[in-house]
Amino acid sequence: MDANGIETKELVPASRKLGRKDAAEIAKSASLVIVAKGKKVSEFKPGGKAGKDVVDAMLGPTGNLRAPTIRRGKTVIVGFNEDVFSERFK
Repeated sequence: MDANGIETKELVPASRKLGRKDAAEIAKSASLVIVAKGKKVSEFKPGGKAGKDVVDAMLGPTGNLRAPTIRRGKTVIVGFNEDVFSERFK
């Protein structure tokens, strides 16, 4: 994150597990959710609703919110993809 000049305002430790309910709340507050899983990148426009598809995409295999999760304005980025970070954090 430092390499991209991203300043952290809130850091949630890994010991605090964020699950389906937390992911749904984050999605509801966003106008755009970008989920990166390796090279695969999916974009969702929840529009105030947290559909099952966007919430499922935000969760990892353990059922917890994937890391990192970044909220920048009304955009949420979940997971890491170098191209997404380079594009969004120029």
